[in-house]
Amino acid sequence: MSNTMRLCCPCHFGLESVLKYEITKIGGTDLKVSDGKISFTGDENIMARANLCLSTAERVLIELIEFRAESFEELFQGVRAIELERYIGVNDAFPVKGYSLDSTLHSVPDCQSIIKKAAVERLKSKYGVSWFDETGPAIQIKFSILKDVVTIYLDTSGVGLHKRGYRKNSNAAPIKETLAAGIVDLARVRADSIVCDPFCGSGTLLIEAAMKALKIPVGINRRFAAEKWASIDSKVWQEERKRAIDQVDRSAEFEGIGFDIDDAAVALTLDNAHKAGIKSRIRVEQADISSFRQPEDSIVICNPPYGERLLELREAEGIYRQMGRVLGKGGNRQSYIISPHEQFEQFFGSPAKKRRKLYNGMIKCQLYMYF
Repeated sequence: MSNTMRLCCPCHFGLESVLKYEITKIGGTDLKVSDGKISFTGDENIMARANLCLSTAERVLIELIEFRAESFEELFQGVRAIELERYIGVNDAFPVKGYSLDSTLHSVPDCQSIIKKAAVERLKSKYGVSWFDETGPAIQIKFSILKDVVTIYLDTSGVGLHKRGYRKNSNAAPIKETLAAGIVDLARVRADSIVCDPFCGSGTLLIEAAMKALKIPVGINRRFAAEKWASIDSKVWQEERKRAIDQVDRSAEFEGIGFDIDDAAVALTLDNAHKAGIKSRIRVEQADISSFRQPEDSIVICNPPYGERLLELREAEGIYRQMGRVLGKGGNRQSYIISPHEQFEQFFGSPAKKRRKLYNGMIKCQLYMYF
């Protein structure tokens, strides 16, 4: 029996329900949903599977302990009680980082050094050494202190999970891959969907839609921090990579259609699609929104430009009016549009069937759904 553990995945605010469905689907149990994160129970295989397959999680953390601390002594003793030797070997590096909000222990650097000290003392007593070189693989200790409740995690992902490996290059205002995947889920993209993006930029929405339709595991082309940990058998990762690849559905009839006014964006989308292994499923051309004709039975998913400054804002509003003339409002042509503009529906010319609040980075947006 492999070790069961408590895992935690942070996500974009507004995507909790999508991530919950994904976690259940990969076999996570005993889910606890809170704002911007979901914790659940699973074994080492589920941990590896979560890294490889969850498209809307930001990272996969092992949740080691939760306790209250209002003094450095309580913080020290709480961390010292954790069986860190289960994961951290005598040569491993174990950097510490985290944050504190609305708590008595508000100084992050101080909390960081107390946690590090407690970890060192614990491991010294277990390994009978007085010094750690930390020359081995990094096992990142993360902490969050929220209203005096301390949670200590180990980060199994390393680089954030939104970095799939296909988007080395992007244009000025890219949408994060994890957010794009969440929107694709909310738009109910299926194996036989036709998905259009008239503002394709670096192609993220189209690529995430294709990967969803073909059941391609989003993390298959990258590596994760925990693959180097001695405490986790490398067989676990081999099994899960094989399992993930076996689920790919190349028979899916998915088709992606992208347009952008900028020919550099067209080239970028094709390049990224090639890296993601789905270039044969999409076609992209240089075109302005005014010449866009939405195919029958298709879904438009897009992140249209929006202005930071007044002049750009007027231009963006003009684009929204134009979109209202050419995009489907329901029936057999659906549209899912993310925008931070409060009056988007007014310019678009019709109210959305549904709206959902999402954050694109720090920008509060709405997903306007027409179906």
